[in-house]
Amino acid sequence: MAINHGVYTREVATSLLAPVESTASLPVVFGTAPVNLSKKSKAPVNVPVLCYSFAEAVEHFGYSDAFENYTLCEFMDSHFRLYNLSPVVLVNVLDPAEHKTTVSPSDVALSKGIATIQVEGILKDSVVVSSADDPPSVYQPDVDYTLSFDNEGYLVIAAKAGGSISSSATVRVSYDKLDPGTVEPADIIGGVDSSGKVTGLEIIKEVFPRFGLVPGLLLAPGYSQDPLVAAVMTAKATNINGVFQAIAITDLPADVITQYADAPGWKNSNNYTDKRQIPCWPMLAMGDRKYHFSTQLAGTIGSTDAANGGIPYVTPSNKAVKSNAAVLKDGTEVFLGLDEANYLNSQGILTALNFSGGWKAWGNYMGAYPSVTDPKDCFIALRRMFDYVGNTLILTYWQHVDSPTNTRLIETVVDSVNIWLNGLTSSGYLLGGRVEFRREDNPDTALIAGHVQFRVFLTPPTPAQQIEFVLGYDTSYLAVLAA
Repeated sequence: MAINHGVYTREVATSLLAPVESTASLPVVFGTAPVNLSKKSKAPVNVPVLCYSFAEAVEHFGYSDAFENYTLCEFMDSHFRLYNLSPVVLVNVLDPAEHKTTVSPSDVALSKGIATIQVEGILKDSVVVSSADDPPSVYQPDVDYTLSFDNEGYLVIAAKAGGSISSSATVRVSYDKLDPGTVEPADIIGGVDSSGKVTGLEIIKEVFPRFGLVPGLLLAPGYSQDPLVAAVMTAKATNINGVFQAIAITDLPADVITQYADAPGWKNSNNYTDKRQIPCWPMLAMGDRKYHFSTQLAGTIGSTDAANGGIPYVTPSNKAVKSNAAVLKDGTEVFLGLDEANYLNSQGILTALNFSGGWKAWGNYMGAYPSVTDPKDCFIALRRMFDYVGNTLILTYWQHVDSPTNTRLIETVVDSVNIWLNGLTSSGYLLGGRVEFRREDNPDTALIAGHVQFRVFLTPPTPAQQIEFVLGYDTSYLAVLAA
């Protein structure tokens, strides 16, 4: 037997664990982008891309102000420019190999060796430049001419010095261009093909393995007004990677619904009634730009969370949106009074109100309300806090999966979680919270099978959505007249 003669040290694992907090307001956005303007060698199609800035997003996806055609550009403009938030995970489903049209050849006159084709979405690799003769002579790219895009996204043809094209020539140009109108709801929904390639909303499961970030908000502006898309979004938000949970922000159609009173009926008949879904109506506008409400609500939620340490305990209701009008899809302005906005709220629809302090998001309820009245399932702030706590517990204690089930494990979990919940309570994020290991929840058969259960109790504060002052006439103050 060896003799240890002297003073020695050793270390044991820390019994209290610092929480690994989830990204409660991380948006994962599905839509279309002008990928012909991408600066990448291969445009991202059905690939999640994590972007921390507007410039980074433009580098990957290109940019166009034609929001109706390119919905990811709408979100990029709103989230990065108007709200100054990051990061964002963007997924483009517009495939230039599939969603395109071929344009018949047309003659273009060069001026001082340059011609600009004012057509959006031209695919540079498909461009063929030839002479205007019959039969035409095909010119060689980078020998006779060069191709580039200007700041508006239009194709510029420039004759090269020493090439076969004169500076005042007329050339014949043919090309393919993106056709975002051919992108269908099925492309947003996606699936898994025979080769195992994942597309559309199925890609949500790749976000955490790729980036180590938990999705918080799931969006598809321009497509979420389709009931099937909204239903799949909600289903995906309910179970991400088998463990995480998020919420889907969806839009009610601002062309079909032109009167506020019609919104609840459409919402119910099309099943926008889930506890993980926030239905919004109508759209929002800033100047001449129109945004889907879901786009701007993600910004309002992100700004609100950022102002509160990233903890999603504050409702986005009565918080500013970056708009100067609420509009229908055709641009017609919508003016709701408080009673009309409250009616929409009472039916589980979030809307916009210009009542005090500018345009604000208005509404505290998930789509499940009023048929579901459980506070954790009907209030936006409570639903998000339960998701936040649940996702954080998963991230923090995943390291203990497969650890020995002994008193040390139980004490570590109970002590650490209670300290964390006490911290949330002292900061005002919770009214109270605790975790318990109950013997009745852990019968011998479960423990033998390696199943350990902890019960967590928490009470996030509900929003003070009704503040009432009761006024009364007090005759005792008449005595001041005699004084």
